[in-house]
Amino acid sequence: MNNIHIPDSEKRSSLQILTELSANDSLTQRDLSSSLGIALGLVNSYIKNLLSKGFITVKAIPRRRYAYYLTPKGFTEKTRLAYDLLQDYTRIYREARSSFKKLFNELGDTKEIVFAGSDEVAEIAYLTLQETDIRLADIVDEEMAGKKFFGRDIRPISDIMSMDYECIVVASYLKREKIYKELISSNVRKEDIKVIFPV
Repeated sequence: MNNIHIPDSEKRSSLQILTELSANDSLTQRDLSSSLGIALGLVNSYIKNLLSKGFITVKAIPRRRYAYYLTPKGFTEKTRLAYDLLQDYTRIYREARSSFKKLFNELGDTKEIVFAGSDEVAEIAYLTLQETDIRLADIVDEEMAGKKFFGRDIRPISDIMSMDYECIVVASYLKREKIYKELISSNVRKEDIKVIFPV
């Protein structure tokens, strides 16, 4: 169940940087780091790579700083990356949906489950769950506690031991390892935790 290929973060980060630069043609590395939530050193590495490929140019601005601009080749690359990522995300959706369908079928007589995680992957899991007789009993996500997920209150993972469930499905990709560790730390048995992505 863990054969889903996720697009690499370098491709996503390059697209994010090119998109930011196309919207604002005088951003510095520090600006990019702040707006994208990427470490400054990593932004520097991506910038060097984009410069070497001719996708951006650099210009000195006052106070010994630099601004970066997209080249025509950079605009073409931004379009290509956006198309590739859209294709990747469409494939990921199909693969995640198929993997959740298989998982839910393997759960057999299970009547109630809990989702751990509430991101886009949880939405795919929830839509797939509607095709079964299994009921979503609760949803936990430490960072999203207090918010709503399809009309349900998201609870902190620390509440897990007070919940009735037959198994817990890790319904996140980006936070899957963190969530898995939090579940184990909350004394959830490993055999009660189901995943479709490797942890």
